[in-house]
Amino acid sequence: MTEAAPFRLGWEEWLSLDGLGLPAIKAKVDTGAKTSALHASVIEPFGPASSPQVRFLIQPDPNEPSLEVTCSAPVVDRREVISSNGDRELRYVIETQAEMGALRWPIQLTLSNRETMTYRMLLGRAAIQPNMIIDPNASFLQPVLGYGAYQGLPKRKPVKRPLRIALLTREPRNYSSLRLIEAAETRGHVIEVIDTARCYLRIGAVDAEVHYDGQALARFDAVIPRIGSSITDYGMAVLRQFSNAGAYCLNTAGAIGRSRDKLLAHQLLARAKIAMPVTAFAHSPKDTKDLIALSGGAPVVLKLLSSTQGKGVVLAETRKAAERLVDAFRGVEANFLVQEFVEEAGGADIRVFVVGNKIAGAMKRQAAKGEFRSNLHRGGTASAAKLSAAERDIARDAAKVLGLQVAGVDLLQTSTGPKVLEVNSSPGLKGIETATSKDIAGLIIEHLETVVRPLARQREPL
Repeated sequence: MTEAAPFRLGWEEWLSLDGLGLPAIKAKVDTGAKTSALHASVIEPFGPASSPQVRFLIQPDPNEPSLEVTCSAPVVDRREVISSNGDRELRYVIETQAEMGALRWPIQLTLSNRETMTYRMLLGRAAIQPNMIIDPNASFLQPVLGYGAYQGLPKRKPVKRPLRIALLTREPRNYSSLRLIEAAETRGHVIEVIDTARCYLRIGAVDAEVHYDGQALARFDAVIPRIGSSITDYGMAVLRQFSNAGAYCLNTAGAIGRSRDKLLAHQLLARAKIAMPVTAFAHSPKDTKDLIALSGGAPVVLKLLSSTQGKGVVLAETRKAAERLVDAFRGVEANFLVQEFVEEAGGADIRVFVVGNKIAGAMKRQAAKGEFRSNLHRGGTASAAKLSAAERDIARDAAKVLGLQVAGVDLLQTSTGPKVLEVNSSPGLKGIETATSKDIAGLIIEHLETVVRPLARQREPL
């Protein structure tokens, strides 16, 4: 801090710690204490030993304990502090920017539970700058802020702070996982890979806990779910538990369930008047011929309701072949759809990547020769695509109807306009990033930064 005119303080003052998401906090100015202190409860260290961080809860208003703010900050030290009554306590030390009136300066704070104290913050002499003059007989010589500053907090521009993120996946080394890890760490966040299948749950009336390798997991700010189709139901249960524990889920369990149930997804999209290929569904074997006719007649596409990456998707080019496939699927009691085959699409579709209701990128996928499925896992090729206004709108609408914050929306281009083929809740990143040269993983993390609030204790409805 450069030399400046004298800056007068009373023995109590208001200040803000915006780096922690605290727009207003009342502090006692105490020149008898060397170290500054900030109230903190539920203190949880996290991150690698080389760059440790800490997260904690604070109730900035002593008279309103229901007002809670979740804070995170890098740890700069651990320090033994002797209180006024002689008690010794080893505290975490963090550093942030303090702002009081026209003055802004870096300040180190020790974290300690001050819930029995009148002031949630103590401003010690180590934080008092050379040009500050303390008047022990005066109060609030600088602007009074007040706790009303917290009323609009959810609508404020999000505070940039390190997040503790869980990446829920069974494939930590695939391209998508590695890119998300890289993007999160590049932006200063801590991201931990959690194997969905190794989680187990403690369901109780008091606390929602997710256990992993013999111990309860600490609280996460956010969860990025990339749940495999083989464990969809269990994965959704784990995700709901994280939500109940206060984590923000990038895609909720309900949204993932709606997208994975192809019949439900089609019904919801149809109710919203979103264009799709004509689709039929039935259970009785007597309905085979009419089922095929309802979808426009051969050729038709048959899809297992649980199909992913083109698996369980079959093209029947003739009515007889379609009838045989329907009977075969029913013979193994499989749930499936019969869908109109859009021949004019020429074995191509458009994958639109939606992040937070914004178009993050799009690619055209072309099926390999002799193949009608354009999935890249099936040998399809991809190139960057430029979308029409109608394609952008329908992709956003489809993701919104299913409640997905991140979605891969597959479109068919037809003479009557774009049609939604499928909506994927865990779209892969390799194809879209390679085709478009866009940092889609970075956009996902940036979206998390805008939606995870310091006051967030959101629970997803069951």
